Amino acid sequence: MLHKTKGLVLSTINYNDKYILAQIFTESFGRVTYMISKAKGKNTKVPKSLFSPLAVLEMEVEHQASRDIQRIREARAAMHFYDISANLGKTSMAFFLSEFLSRVLRDTGDSQHLFSFMVQSVQILEMTDKSIANFHLVFMLKLSHFMGFYPNLEEYRESDLFDMINGEFVAHQPHHKHYLNRNDSKALSLLARITFENMHHFAFSRQDRITIINRILEYYRVHLYDFPALKSLDVLHELF
Repeated sequence: MLHKTKGLVLSTINYNDKYILAQIFTESFGRVTYMISKAKGKNTKVPKSLFSPLAVLEMEVEHQASRDIQRIREARAAMHFYDISANLGKTSMAFFLSEFLSRVLRDTGDSQHLFSFMVQSVQILEMTDKSIANFHLVFMLKLSHFMGFYPNLEEYRESDLFDMINGEFVAHQPHHKHYLNRNDSKALSLLARITFENMHHFAFSRQDRITIINRILEYYRVHLYDFPALKSLDVLHELF
């Protein structure tokens, strides 16, 4: 059965000499794997060039619940991200976030609201002319709302520890190993009021930013099964 839906590209991999597989988070069906032909030409209805990280597409797709891999009949860009393509920092941010989303997005019940959040976030990345050094920190925290484990960062008091299982600051060491030391907990507490609008005002040192993102990733790993290391993280650390 044919459906029209929008989708955000997460990743692509080679399937064989003729096809690639694209992981796309769709507005209608959540995360879906699509088979894309590598064929080129003016008459191609699904150009392979469309499938860059975080590209937003309008698609006509076949969707059968019994299939693990679906097909796209037609696709075109729903919006154009010129600055993300041309700006090295934004390109690297898009690669990191697409890899991150590929690892954490699984079955979700509310795909429309999550899809809207991700598209709006990519639009902000495209349009902002201020520093994006903290963009991924804001994005990852906001995404945890949709994942069901948004941390309570508001109740920090000096010398508190952050309990990663319960997502809150505590005065005493928890009876498990998943907590942050006092220095890392204090660094994390600084994110309580960070937003896309004010992120350029947060002047973290590179080392502080590395510490914070590593702790956020650790927090995700506590709450998600099978979350491996991210290959694009080292590039991001070099830039920001």
